[in-house]
Amino acid sequence: MERRDFFKKSMAAGFVTALGSFKDVFGLNIPAQSQAYDLVAVKGGEPDDMFDKGIASLGGMKNFVKKNQKVVVKPNIGWDVTPEKAANTNPKLVARIIKHCFDAGAKEVLVFDNTCDNWIKCYQNSGIEKAVKDAKGKIVPGNSESYYQNVDVKKGKRLTKAKVHELILDCDVFINVPILKNHGSVKLTIAMKNLMGIVWDRGYWHRNDLHQCIADFATYERQPDLNIVDAYNVMMQNGPRGVSINDVTKMKSLLIAKDMVAIDAAATKIFGMEPEDVKYIKVADEMKVGTMNLQKLNINRITV
Repeated sequence: MERRDFFKKSMAAGFVTALGSFKDVFGLNIPAQSQAYDLVAVKGGEPDDMFDKGIASLGGMKNFVKKNQKVVVKPNIGWDVTPEKAANTNPKLVARIIKHCFDAGAKEVLVFDNTCDNWIKCYQNSGIEKAVKDAKGKIVPGNSESYYQNVDVKKGKRLTKAKVHELILDCDVFINVPILKNHGSVKLTIAMKNLMGIVWDRGYWHRNDLHQCIADFATYERQPDLNIVDAYNVMMQNGPRGVSINDVTKMKSLLIAKDMVAIDAAATKIFGMEPEDVKYIKVADEMKVGTMNLQKLNINRITV
C-alpha cells in the first residue's frame, strides 16, 4: 500500500471511530428534550438533509431571518477546484441554506467571497454559482477594492482597521458558511478564518501574526448572525487548496451555532484535534469573543 493511501485509510478509520458517538467527540450528555441549544452537531447524512434537521432543531431559519430582510451568505469559494476536492463549501449546502432563507421570508439572498484564485473560475468550478442561481439567490463578485469600506476593529490588538465588503455592512442577516479543512499556516480554517473572505487586505494579516489578526477581526461588531460549518468532505492535508481527492476524508458532519469560537472548537474535535491546538481559537476565547469550553454548551447531537 502506498504511503498516501495508508495515511488516508488510517486517518479515516480513526475518525470513523471518533465520530461513532457525538457524546464521545464533545464529552457531553445533554438531555434530548432541551431546546435551548448553543450548538447543533449533525452527522451521517447528505449536506442538505443534515442542514434541514439541524436548523429545525433551532426552531427553523425563521428564528434568524425575518420577512423582507436582506441576507448575505458567505461560503468559502476561494479556490478554482471542483467540489469533491473539498477546498470550497459544498454547493448542495449553500443551495439549501438559500432555500431556507427564502422560505423564512427573505427579500433577497446574496452570496460572495473574496477569492484566492480567479474569482470567475472559482465561482463556476466550485459549483456554487450554479447552486446559488438555481436556488434563486444572487451571486456577487468580491474581486475589486471598490466594494470594500474602511472600518475600525476597536478591540483588535494587531488588527485595528480593515476594509470590509459593503454587502456585510448593508445586510440584515449575515450567515457564515465555512468548510472545515487543514490549513498550512494555522492548522485549521473554520468559521473565524472564513471571515478573511469578507475583507480586502489579507496580506496584512499574514505579515502581522495571522492567529492574532483572525481573533482580532472576530471581535468586530458585525459578527455573523449564524455560522454553519460544512464537514461533509474534509481536507485532511495539503490545505487550504489541496492537491487531490486523496487529501479528503468523507466525514458527513455539520455544525450550526451563533458563537464562532464555540463552533470552531467543536470542529477541531471532528477533525481529531483539541481547541487549544489551534492558537487563534485560544486567543479568541481569551479575548471573550466566545467560548471554546464545550462543557459549558448545550449541544444537540443528531444522527441522520
